[in-house]
Amino acid sequence: MIPLLELRDVALAFKVPRGVRGRESLLAVDGVSLHVEDGECLALVGESGSGKSTLARIIARLVAPDRGEVLFEGNDLLALGGADLRRVRRALQIVFQDTFTVFSPRQRVRQIIEEPLVVQGLPPATRGECVRRWMGEVGLDQELESRYPHQLSGGERQRVALARSLVLEPRLLIADEPVAALDLPVQVHILDLLDRLRRDHGLALLFISHDLSAVERIADRVVVMNAGRLVEEGTVGEVLGRPKDPHTRALLDAMPRLDPRPTAAQNALGPDSSSPSGPNQVSIPRQ
Repeated sequence: MIPLLELRDVALAFKVPRGVRGRESLLAVDGVSLHVEDGECLALVGESGSGKSTLARIIARLVAPDRGEVLFEGNDLLALGGADLRRVRRALQIVFQDTFTVFSPRQRVRQIIEEPLVVQGLPPATRGECVRRWMGEVGLDQELESRYPHQLSGGERQRVALARSLVLEPRLLIADEPVAALDLPVQVHILDLLDRLRRDHGLALLFISHDLSAVERIADRVVVMNAGRLVEEGTVGEVLGRPKDPHTRALLDAMPRLDPRPTAAQNALGPDSSSPSGPNQVSIPRQ
């Protein structure tokens, strides 16, 4: 079966100003190959500067790679244009961490969510119905549709971002650090919302994060990125329970806990692997 999304040997180097770091270019993505199956959640994990957000922008056609292939539904995404590219943009959407930079401060919530429908040419009557439906799907009160972004909480803005991305009913959602700027209780609510939406709508999710505690809550598989390369991949239980790469082990050592339920790593190691709450654990009940 053809994967929904497949990357083959993707690489991208950025030019570095002369005299900086003693080199002319920085290899941000270095020969990355991965795939996302229909309906699954693949977590792309790495520290800041590891190249994971650059990879997300390559997939979303916001940045062009120097080499490699990006295939969506078996089609060469990098070669598409015109109506074919518009069709793929409807099926592949992205959510960013910083909602302040992607929302216009002059647009109300309804206009923000409606904008993709306007771009795709849907009639006004259909647009209104879609906006109301997806506000409900992500847990936004209808009374918020007339508010501006600065009048919303961080969690509400992230829900608006989700509604905006999902209003076109894509097959794949790229979530680039979607909870990193939120308080821990709000992170839990947004992660559980993403998981429910994925399962209810058969949505594939590429979840990008530096936080393995968020990853173990939502992902099916994990790939770990370091210095532009993939250094480890496998199921959540394999990667978090039996890490092979030193970089993955270092990330695990720094991992907080979002709630006290057994982790995927503990489940993989067996019932005797659990330990009492420590300084890296935050007890927030699962909603």
